[in-house]
Amino acid sequence: MKRVEPGSFLTLHYRLRDGDGVAFVDTFGTPPATLSLGTGELAPAMEARLIGLVAGSEESFALAAGEAFGERDAALVHRVSRAVLDAEGDADGDYRVGDVVRFPAPDGQTIAGVVRSIEDDALVFDFNHPLAGRPLTFDVKLIGVL
Repeated sequence: MKRVEPGSFLTLHYRLRDGDGVAFVDTFGTPPATLSLGTGELAPAMEARLIGLVAGSEESFALAAGEAFGERDAALVHRVSRAVLDAEGDADGDYRVGDVVRFPAPDGQTIAGVVRSIEDDALVFDFNHPLAGRPLTFDVKLIGVL
């Protein structure tokens, strides 16, 4: 049987759970995912756990806090004035805590921030990955390896 190696094309089911067992991604019960290792579809720590597995493998891997999506970085929490939001976003935006808002980046892409708090003249956005700094469990059922 072919083993997973860097660059392998995979068909699999996977689930990413936090320490309380809450699933943030779960393909079990839906059509399986297909992906190519090394293309950034999974975090490097998750890809590394797949190396060496064969089709039919079912595994659960513990990922230490920060291992999959980095540590939380306080420098990625920013207060953004309503004037900037009006100029760069939706001037009539009805923002609520927990909303994900996209901002234009200098390279032409967008970056997303989560509204953490709302003030009269500004909003506080967190640009960390939502799972940054959290221990996770990565459950995998490997269906095929090409």
